[in-house]
Amino acid sequence: MSESVNLPALGESVTEGTVTRWLKNVGDRVEVDEPLLEVSTDKVDTEIPSPIAGVIEAILVQEDETVEVGTPLVTIGDGSAPAAAPEAAAPEAAAPAAPAAAEAPAAPVAAAPVAEVPSTEAPAPAEAPAAVAPPAPAAVEPPPAAPAAPAAPAPAAPVAAAPAAPAPAAAAPAEPSRGAHAGTSGYVTPIVRKLANEAGVDLSTITGTGVGGRIRKQDIENAAAPAQAAPAESAVAVEVSPLRGTTQPMSRLRKVVAERAVASMQQTAQLTTVVEVDVTRVAMLRDKVKVSFHEKTGNKLSFLPFFALAAAEALKANPIINATVDGTSIVYPPQENMSIAVDTERGLLTPVIRDAGELDLAGFAAQIADLAARTRDNKLKPDELSGGTFTLTNTGSRGALFDTPVVFLPQSAILGTGVVYKKPIVVTDKGLDSIAIRSTVFLALSYDHRIIDGADASRFLTTMKARLEAGAFEANLGI
Repeated sequence: MSESVNLPALGESVTEGTVTRWLKNVGDRVEVDEPLLEVSTDKVDTEIPSPIAGVIEAILVQEDETVEVGTPLVTIGDGSAPAAAPEAAAPEAAAPAAPAAAEAPAAPVAAAPVAEVPSTEAPAPAEAPAAVAPPAPAAVEPPPAAPAAPAAPAPAAPVAAAPAAPAPAAAAPAEPSRGAHAGTSGYVTPIVRKLANEAGVDLSTITGTGVGGRIRKQDIENAAAPAQAAPAESAVAVEVSPLRGTTQPMSRLRKVVAERAVASMQQTAQLTTVVEVDVTRVAMLRDKVKVSFHEKTGNKLSFLPFFALAAAEALKANPIINATVDGTSIVYPPQENMSIAVDTERGLLTPVIRDAGELDLAGFAAQIADLAARTRDNKLKPDELSGGTFTLTNTGSRGALFDTPVVFLPQSAILGTGVVYKKPIVVTDKGLDSIAIRSTVFLALSYDHRIIDGADASRFLTTMKARLEAGAFEANLGI
């Protein structure tokens, strides 16, 4: 008995999806909630888990095909049909073994697939020599083949013979299976496999951190880090990407991002305003409470929750930055839904923190960590990527001082936070100037000049600057 698995609804406005990769093959066994395939939509790339357990009998939609919601993707059965075929073939292969020595190799071929089928009977010991005998002796030993003739009508005979010799042979195909799926470590992409080979990392020793134990690029880098960090010379070596010299088709997500970026630049008048902020007091508070914060919340306290909290407060005071354009009208939302840009192996995604204006530092830290993890593991719901009114992108996470980010329509502004770094600056205390080492950061606000003026952008940024430089966040820790 087999059952079809259909493409599920992946969001209110999602009507179709593209199969980007199958994680299982025909003949593979799949358990309930185990990932079957990856599907790409206009909003998100996600994995489709199996709603039932069984053996994959047929794949109905190939990779790169786009189908509507509800279309059958694969049929899954209990595995009884494939098992019956080898058992039926076994007697037929055994029958000609007595009269013709040339047919002798057919016996082990037919018996090997049945080796995995358990049997409680132990008759027909004479078949084991027939299965393992070389072709030459088989031609001069018709007597051992003769007892096989009475056993031929009974399917149990080849099954019983299998545990004696073919059992090790049945274990042999397991090694190629480990190579394809890295044992319990999950699916391994060709790029990750190539990285592992170049780094000298044994995939069988890696425990994947992706969905279903999948091995990710970061797992390979972490495993290779101790070996690469030993010699000082290797620390400055540039890793050559496996994509160098290749041509790759755009993913569906990349096409959507490209189209929306071009549409944003064509439909809006964008410019960027930048300020520099002294975040020394924030850095001191963070160093003071980060251990207890992690113990009480389970989340690390980075600079990003401070920036998000300051931005949410500044949006309340400067709602034009949180507004959208509707024809010739300006719409001011009653809440601050903050999109957080997350860099993934598939591209840039922006999950939304709802009602950001009501959160403290612990709330921001928890939601940022949760959304970022689920985004990278393909566990986001499509609706979690819509409804944002303002975007925060941490370009400093990769060491950039600042950039000029592109506004995500229909929003009107996006804030980029640069890397926090120390440098000497002039500090004025009671009218006296001095040079001190301070922690600083650049905040860059890109905005739609159709409704937001430079003065509006400056007011928003200076509101954030004053809040961050004061560093009075003790009451907002949430612990």
